[in-house]
Amino acid sequence: MVKEELYITVPSVFRCPISLDVMKSPVSLCTGVTYDRSSIQKWLESGHDTCPATMQVLPSKDFIPNLTLHRLINLWIQSSTLRPGSNSPRLLLATPPAISEVQAKLLMEKVERESCDDSLSKVAEFVSCCEENRKFVARFDGFVEVIAGVLKRKCVEIKALETAVRILDLILSENGVTEGLNKLILKSNQESKFLSAIVLILQHGSLNSKIKSVRVLESLALDSESKRRISDSQDLISILLQLLKTNNNGSLNDAVTSILTTILITRSIRSRLIENGIVEILSNSLTEKSLKLLATLSTCSEGRSAISSEPKCAAAIVEKLLKVSKRGTEDAVTVLWSTCCLNKEEKVKEAVVKGNGVTKILVIMQREGEGNVKMMCGDLVKALRAVCKDWCLGSYETKTTHIRPC
Repeated sequence: MVKEELYITVPSVFRCPISLDVMKSPVSLCTGVTYDRSSIQKWLESGHDTCPATMQVLPSKDFIPNLTLHRLINLWIQSSTLRPGSNSPRLLLATPPAISEVQAKLLMEKVERESCDDSLSKVAEFVSCCEENRKFVARFDGFVEVIAGVLKRKCVEIKALETAVRILDLILSENGVTEGLNKLILKSNQESKFLSAIVLILQHGSLNSKIKSVRVLESLALDSESKRRISDSQDLISILLQLLKTNNNGSLNDAVTSILTTILITRSIRSRLIENGIVEILSNSLTEKSLKLLATLSTCSEGRSAISSEPKCAAAIVEKLLKVSKRGTEDAVTVLWSTCCLNKEEKVKEAVVKGNGVTKILVIMQREGEGNVKMMCGDLVKALRAVCKDWCLGSYETKTTHIRPC
């Protein structure tokens, strides 16, 4: 016979403030607050001399049984689980209990002391539950510091590192979290241990953990100094480039490309990316994020030369024209303008014309209002005119308001 299940709400007064479970043996401290015996014993035996709920210093650690509450709980359980005609149905909670401040403190202490994945997993489960929970932990004094601390310790299991990154990724959007992380890690000169943990996740972690770790890392790049510190990590840059070369997951590639674009502020990092074939890597699988990185590279002569030297790059960019967003279009046009008009590379011009790039550039020019994109398109049409022998562009004026076929 199938047992009936009852979904009921537990009165808050019946819950232990520490475990949040229905109390089996309620006892009261001298402060008047009642806890489950096993929970308060663990609290006191771990060295605390305060009341968990009020944080008052306890003049005495003695507690007495709360017999009245015990009887009320027993009566409630009996009335909730035994009904006429029922066969001892299971008692289920209507809603999952929220974490208490006391419980949060206990978990944080355990994480800080042991960095065990079990405690971190409980925190991650709570944080992922709802927005209210994320706001709660973000405001909780010392929470971000404890979780970030896991990533700065030595000899931490990869699973615990992944869970810590998952927690941070969940609360990045909360007010003050990224600034706090930046201060804890990059502004305190402790980035080497943190970056080593990120590299370890990128090498051995799951796909989701890799994506989350890159997102967390990019969130720390708030200013030029932070970006420089991240880009100075040789191991990190190496593994990011390796992922772009070997990984086929679009989300991870976009995350990696995004952070490389963000930290691309010094000549040394630009040179290193170019030397390691970043242009060829991006040309093999061009996305909007890739176009942004190429546009950033094209702002320097070294980057323009690398783009011009890659046979597939210009053709791949032309193929993406009219298929990307407005922002992607601007980046694509910027790269073509930089190589065709600034560097005046004939091979690039030929690749653009061969890929029917002139027609696409004219369409973009036609639909754009006044601005840099339209100006660059006009310059491109002029630059491509000599190469495009089969097109009637000899008398084309950049202010033309229509596309004139030959």
